[in-house]
Amino acid sequence: MQQARPVTTNQNGPHEDTEAAVRRHLESEFLKPIQEHNQQAFDEIHAQVKSWGGPVILDSCCGVGESTAKLAEIHPDAMVIGVDKSAHRVDRHSHYQTSENGQRYWVVRADLNDFWRLANRAGWQPRQHCIFYPNPWPKSAHLARRWHGSPVWKDVVALGGELHMRSNWSLYLLEVAQALKVSGHYADISLLSDDAEPITPFERKYKNSGQALWQLHANLSKES
Repeated sequence: MQQARPVTTNQNGPHEDTEAAVRRHLESEFLKPIQEHNQQAFDEIHAQVKSWGGPVILDSCCGVGESTAKLAEIHPDAMVIGVDKSAHRVDRHSHYQTSENGQRYWVVRADLNDFWRLANRAGWQPRQHCIFYPNPWPKSAHLARRWHGSPVWKDVVALGGELHMRSNWSLYLLEVAQALKVSGHYADISLLSDDAEPITPFERKYKNSGQALWQLHANLSKES
């Protein structure tokens, strides 16, 4: 069995520029043009969302979509949408498909820097928003490449819903909690229980390697 390496970073704690970066992005507009293929992918799934009209769960960075299928099993009353920019991962989804009872879920290939902005503009208000493994960019110089350090963070917050994140890097979630506090929300971080069933291949690999796994929860539908 392949062992997963623990996260290594040159940070001794949460990045000292986290709060300043979040404030800067909250007060500015993300002007990068929307790519055509992301617009098309969003338009197609947005038509499904409007037709459905019920609760939506967004599974961002869904990878192969194992988590998307599992979320659909857990929440059969909702439409679950998994989004990942990798064609290689999305194309492997059928291998991980577990839903057998006709649950409403889709796996979409799109860049979330565009997809989140489009969803926000279209007025999406998902009941839950899940952002699971892996964790981005552990080097200190790469804060801007982490979701909470990027210009699109404002759209993550604006989408609302119950934010659920998991990570094998506690520092990452501590930074997210800082970013949420600056954004007007409180986050709870805790260890994932040992008997929790892995929801993604990455989580399974980390758990089998004996790494501590963490979870974050925040209610973005109201100020706290």
